[in-house]
Amino acid sequence: MKKRSLLALVALLVAALPATVLAKTYVNGIDANYPPHAYVDKQGSPAGFDVDAMNWIAQKMGFTVKHQPMDWDGIIPALLAKKIDMVCSGMSISPERQKKVTFSEPYWSVRKVFVVRDDSSLTLDDILKGGKRVGVQRGTNEHEILQKRLEDKSANFSLRFYDSSPMAIEDLLNGRADAVGLDSAPANDAISKGKKIKIVGDFAPADDFGVAIRNEDKELQKLVNEGFKLLKADPYWKTLQEKHLK
Repeated sequence: MKKRSLLALVALLVAALPATVLAKTYVNGIDANYPPHAYVDKQGSPAGFDVDAMNWIAQKMGFTVKHQPMDWDGIIPALLAKKIDMVCSGMSISPERQKKVTFSEPYWSVRKVFVVRDDSSLTLDDILKGGKRVGVQRGTNEHEILQKRLEDKSANFSLRFYDSSPMAIEDLLNGRADAVGLDSAPANDAISKGKKIKIVGDFAPADDFGVAIRNEDKELQKLVNEGFKLLKADPYWKTLQEKHLK
């Protein structure tokens, strides 16, 4: 009798808890310096287009999300080791990554571009074949693409590796790199903030961003896909673009 009474009391207490207490918590790994999609702001808080989008989805779909800044080149291993539960941080859907994880439906597309200093006369052909110093963020899809161009001898340049696209841009401005290969989103973000750089052309076809999730996490895959479907149909989707991408 006492055992039944105790179980009934526990059930009542659980039923009385707020939904936010009962909600499952997922950890989203993000790049700490990939504006405008994901970054840590001046107050030390995760911010950006992807962060705000996932916050909206979490609230809509009834779970809690925590954003964890991480080194980008170790973020997939961290996901596989269950240190985080997903990566919603401007991650390109690439064949190499698809061998290890499952991606959500694509939610954004980006160009792959070279930027140079705004007073540079370098052309796309100069960068690809002229033995130039090309900066790139290590562990990115751009890194993969440019490395393959060197390995198949379809290009002639030397790669310089950085922890983030903004760091590569700073080295470009300081004359330690001749060009930087990156996504159009951070390139346009830097230009909008007054960095004296310009886009000279695309070095690969555009690709899609998706949320990386462990293959076995079917429940989370379903939540994320349904969440983005609802978000794209909501006026807040346009608000996010105006806030972060224009």
